Amino acid sequence: MKNYIYKKNIKLKKDDVFKLYDDAKWTAYTNNMLNLMDAIKNSLLVITAWDNDKLIGLVRVVGDGITIIYIQDILVLESYRRKGVASNLMNNILNKYKDVRQKVLLTDEQTANKMFYEKHGFKACDKYELVAFVKIDLVR
Repeated sequence: MKNYIYKKNIKLKKDDVFKLYDDAKWTAYTNNMLNLMDAIKNSLLVITAWDNDKLIGLVRVVGDGITIIYIQDILVLESYRRKGVASNLMNNILNKYKDVRQKVLLTDEQTANKMFYEKHGFKACDKYELVAFVKIDLVR
């Protein structure tokens, strides 16, 4: 397996970020790159994965870092998936915030996504007799 480089909280180029989010088809982000770049800049922690000078993955965390973190984004270029990049990004976060009680994320129903998060110790809220609520205001 190739060794990729992981960097924390570095200044990112808008074009690199656009390519990564566009590859994931996350158009709610790419439709407003100014907001996305501000969101990244204001995150608690951003860890990026690099293949030489090519941005291939990113995980972004928001929260207070003491009682709760929210894993807002985790994405890897499609051509680099299933090579351990997302797991390395996730493990970096889980190690950094090992003493934080609540580690939260929101994902879609795709089986591969559910399997990935379960592999890293996450459980659906109903397993804890909890319910999660979300209010998403769609940008038009």
